[in-house]
Amino acid sequence: MAITSSGIGSGLDIENLVTQLVAAERSPTENRLVKASAEYQGQISAFGALKGAMSSFQSSLSALQSLSTYSGRNATVSDADVLSVSAGSAAVAGSYSVEVSALAKAHSLASGSYTATTDVVGEGTLSFRFGTTDYTSPDPGPEAYNGFTLNADKAAATVTIDSTNNTLEGIRDAVNDADIGVNASIINDGSGFRLLFSSEDTGAENSLEIAVAESGAAGLSAFEFSASATNLSQTVVAQDASLTVNGLPVTSASNKVSGVINGLDLSLKSTTSGVPVEVGVARNSASITGAVNSFIAAYNGMIETTNALSSYDPATKEAGLLLGDATLRGVSSSLRRELNTAISGIGPYDTLASVGITTDSDGKLALNQANLDEVLEQDFDALSALFAAQGVASASGVNYISSSSKTAIGDYALEISQLATQGENSATASAGFLASMVIDGLNDSFKLKVNGVESAEITLTQATYANGDALAEELQTKINGDATLKAGGLTVAVTFDSGTGAFAITSQRYGADSTVELTSVDSDTATTLGFSVSAGTDGLDVEGTIGGVSATGVGQRLTAATGSDAEGLALLISATTAGSLGSVNFTRGLADGLDNLLDNFLGADNILEVRLDGLQDRIDQLDEDGRVLDRRMEAIETRYRLQFGNLDALLSTLNNTGNFLTTQLANLPTFFGKNK
Repeated sequence: MAITSSGIGSGLDIENLVTQLVAAERSPTENRLVKASAEYQGQISAFGALKGAMSSFQSSLSALQSLSTYSGRNATVSDADVLSVSAGSAAVAGSYSVEVSALAKAHSLASGSYTATTDVVGEGTLSFRFGTTDYTSPDPGPEAYNGFTLNADKAAATVTIDSTNNTLEGIRDAVNDADIGVNASIINDGSGFRLLFSSEDTGAENSLEIAVAESGAAGLSAFEFSASATNLSQTVVAQDASLTVNGLPVTSASNKVSGVINGLDLSLKSTTSGVPVEVGVARNSASITGAVNSFIAAYNGMIETTNALSSYDPATKEAGLLLGDATLRGVSSSLRRELNTAISGIGPYDTLASVGITTDSDGKLALNQANLDEVLEQDFDALSALFAAQGVASASGVNYISSSSKTAIGDYALEISQLATQGENSATASAGFLASMVIDGLNDSFKLKVNGVESAEITLTQATYANGDALAEELQTKINGDATLKAGGLTVAVTFDSGTGAFAITSQRYGADSTVELTSVDSDTATTLGFSVSAGTDGLDVEGTIGGVSATGVGQRLTAATGSDAEGLALLISATTAGSLGSVNFTRGLADGLDNLLDNFLGADNILEVRLDGLQDRIDQLDEDGRVLDRRMEAIETRYRLQFGNLDALLSTLNNTGNFLTTQLANLPTFFGKNK
């Protein structure tokens, strides 16, 4: 630490002298460092503003790149109290007249009355199945349970009731916690508490069958509703929705009616009263116009930023922070060049100008809405080809999925040498079993792995089945009802071939990971159904070439090879025959090209980051130069203080000597004696 003091002996103002001399020494270098640092900080801020504007512009491209922007449809309905409607990309423009005569309803069953929700009601298992119930209730009667047809698409489930949940509320909670497609609730109807079971899904094919197997305390049989006993009361009959579309009768298990009008979903709310509801479908031009306007606004915002950064005002002689900067010039010229590129092979609407988007004198974009509307009217699909990357297949059974920045524009021949298949385990039942179709305690249980995930033990309902199709439905519902498989989202389809007597269990997944392995079977299963412990037949991945180069298949997805012209092109192959499947024409739209270009400018190790890193390095060096200056000034200050200290001491000595001599001279006698 420097010692500061004013001159003691000489009276010199050393502190002020040293301070001024050090400041004069520091000022030129410090001013240079501060000025340079401010310039670099300004350039960093300028490049930050440029990056922000470019990022906003890039974000505006996402809607133009998405094919869903161009496939949107608008749907209108004349009476929203009767139904609502949503339109998908496959919906065809037109109008439809809809009349609703009945809404779909969910099956509901109620128990008898109990005095309290905590009443003990027995133990055992409740087995739920879904299907079509042929039942006549006592009102109007006579009561008759004529049959139940299983819905093979709905998984069966069993809920265990024991001493931990054998009350009315315990059963309710156990069924709801099992998440099996049944809602349980307790209703107090004034006479007591009743347990209510309702199917989550509406429709005649989703009614409930509840079978009870008692164990331990009796009483659980009060909740049976099957051909064996109808101890529950049917409070709501399962019912399909009924409607007409342009006079054509239609039924639906759900009040959300899909597939009747291609690409259109109707959500039914109430029945009509003689007046049809009119539904209209039109292409959603507004979504495209909105995406185009967002693109133009973001680009113009970026141009305003670049113009401000590179401007010069002759009147004020003020220049933009990046005036004359080579990086800014390179970015701007690259974007303008990409923006003015014509997309080859897509027809007459191959530039921005061709669809009504032009550039003004400031470099900004302007939209002629009338021109754009005319294009949308004449060739609605032209906009997607102009802006978005897409592949158009010449053959059915081939669909474009995606591409990469390395996928080159062009036509790519498609050859499929192997279609994707599903894992399967099949077996031929014995003639004796096919004649009887009896499932008993010797052939009713098994375990299997689906796509490598093993189930718990699966138990079939012991019964005599009407035919192989009925047993196949039982197998499918019980397998798909397994909790472990459900948790993994794994399902199978089970079919029966009446010609060969073979049952087949097929995974719903395609590809080499698709497997169905039987890991254990009951004692007589092999001799009756034909199934034994076996690995089954694994699925296969699709194989083939794209553009003459071997591609990679995973399931039904085929992706062009790395290094090929088509690299990154991914296709879904759902065709039913192998061989030549024509070609896929890949085009890269303007938005896609701009997005890839901006990735080069904004991605890792890009030119802007290099410039920013360089500027930051210079600022860091200036900071270090400042610290060196501080150390040098400290040394200079110390030297000045030492020098002025020595001078002060010398002057003090001289002053003391002078004072002494003055005193001595004053005391000397004069020649004529003392002064008078």
